[in-house]
Amino acid sequence: MSLLDIRGIDVCYGDVQVVYDLSLTVNEGEVVSIIGGNGAGKSTLLRTISGLLRPSAGEIIFQGQPMHARLPEDIVEAGLIHVPEGRRLFSLMSVADNLVVGGHNKRAYPHVPENLTKVYQMFPRLLERAAQLAMTLSGGEQQMVAIGRGLMAMPKLLMLDEPSLGLAPLLIQEIFRTVRMIADQGTTVLLVEQDVRHSLSLSDRGYVLEHGRVAMEGDAKELMDNPHIKTAYLGI
Repeated sequence: MSLLDIRGIDVCYGDVQVVYDLSLTVNEGEVVSIIGGNGAGKSTLLRTISGLLRPSAGEIIFQGQPMHARLPEDIVEAGLIHVPEGRRLFSLMSVADNLVVGGHNKRAYPHVPENLTKVYQMFPRLLERAAQLAMTLSGGEQQMVAIGRGLMAMPKLLMLDEPSLGLAPLLIQEIFRTVRMIADQGTTVLLVEQDVRHSLSLSDRGYVLEHGRVAMEGDAKELMDNPHIKTAYLGI
């Protein structure tokens, strides 16, 4: 069943258009990857879905309801949760406080204690560091906090923007295992990731963005085997 439908959106920064007539669908229970080079419009797309940008044309439909004119806080309340590139933690707040902030929408707030327990079960390292300031954590630990904060909001669809960016290889593997675990526990995931091999390997389907347009879409395995993907994104 379709959870998110994006129908022909255009997105501009001022007079500069960066997304053109873009359509995609995310079905309930899927992991869907969006891949593409720098400047392809991937992060812009997530910012538009989460209400930080407004499309100049087209529609964004989530669970049958239009989202493209709603405020970001209303979109969060609906269950569309965005974990942005660069983590964006509150560096002078503790790990625990950063996590609790994620649960401050009306739907999630009554469940903060139980959701905090679930996050600590998923990321035991964060329980060990609950009282530490976020700024004292390693990059991998900060990414765990960012994902955990998103989970505290009780997402129906979790959008992750470059979760492996800047991490060591072992930590990258850990982050992708976590994404798979989140999906296996029933949360739909929309993943923007430059590590194409890892992202497609854990996804059901994928979309390739080039110059703000969908250049290709399909089953993740088929995309992995596509000669253009191999050459342009996998270095094969």
